[in-house]
Amino acid sequence: MKKKIIIPLSIFIISGIISGTFQTALAYIGPGAGLSLLGALWGLLLAIGAAFGFLILWPLRRIRRRDRAKNGEAEAGTGDNPSSGAPR
Repeated sequence: MKKKIIIPLSIFIISGIISGTFQTALAYIGPGAGLSLLGALWGLLLAIGAAFGFLILWPLRRIRRRDRAKNGEAEAGTGDNPSSGAPR
């Protein structure tokens, strides 16, 4: 036999012997695992939703602040302006 055929053939035989020795796992997954997965999914969805909400509302807040500044209204109590005297 050629050397090119022996190496793949031996890998195939060894992998067949190794995989043939394993048995299927008969495991029980209780309801607690499903509830944990559901809780993690809800947390992930809420985090993504909050991130999208902040991305959408951030420009609107900037526009509102710019309009207030044009109209001369003071932004008292926000703490964004250090000269306003509002505590941080």
